[in-house]
Amino acid sequence: MEKFEDLGFSKVDYDREKRQGFPEVIYGEGKSIEQIHLIMSKLIEKHGRVMVTRVDKEKGQLLIEAFPLSKYDSVSSILLYGEPKQQFAGEIMVLCAGTSDLFVAEEAAITAEWMGCKVNRLYDVGVAGIDRLLAYRDQITTASVLIVVAGMEGALPSVVGGLVQRPVIAVPTSVGYGAHLQGLTPLLAMLSSCASGMSVVNIDNGFGAAYQATLILKLASEGVNNEITIS
Repeated sequence: MEKFEDLGFSKVDYDREKRQGFPEVIYGEGKSIEQIHLIMSKLIEKHGRVMVTRVDKEKGQLLIEAFPLSKYDSVSSILLYGEPKQQFAGEIMVLCAGTSDLFVAEEAAITAEWMGCKVNRLYDVGVAGIDRLLAYRDQITTASVLIVVAGMEGALPSVVGGLVQRPVIAVPTSVGYGAHLQGLTPLLAMLSSCASGMSVVNIDNGFGAAYQATLILKLASEGVNNEITIS
């Protein structure tokens, strides 16, 4: 199979799944409906499935008309075509601090599910009402990987990181008042966290968090040989 195809406005990367484990995902924002339609057609032809992120409702409806087997989620603004190829062992838990963070949390959850992961959701458990979080402590501590989404001051990932012995992926959101600076404040807070073993992705990047979490489960499922050879 050819590694990529030059469409003029885009070079569709058919080799992405072989190199990275998953087909190329289309970032829909800023692309015309015609561009998305053509890229989708090419990826469906080669892989039988495709995911498009950041698609508004109008484009989503037009794409569903063109690809009747696709599904559109208005909360995450994701369009999906095709089912996951595999199911990795373990579970990803996606937590978010408030309902206003759902658009990022659902982007993470739906992405991870489409990539073949079991996902458990725990929403509206921010530190302003800490009992809401602690009521689910058993589920939190047994998850394989945790994606923690928060805006405002971004405190939730640090709290979760102090409760678990699993990888925590923190996602700052652009939700908050003025000094929140469109997500910069929680981003810096998460980068400065004293909770060990926590990584941080970019503002509103639920997709990137899900991709990282999926790669962790994928690696664990492959039974990696850690033997070191010294020459």
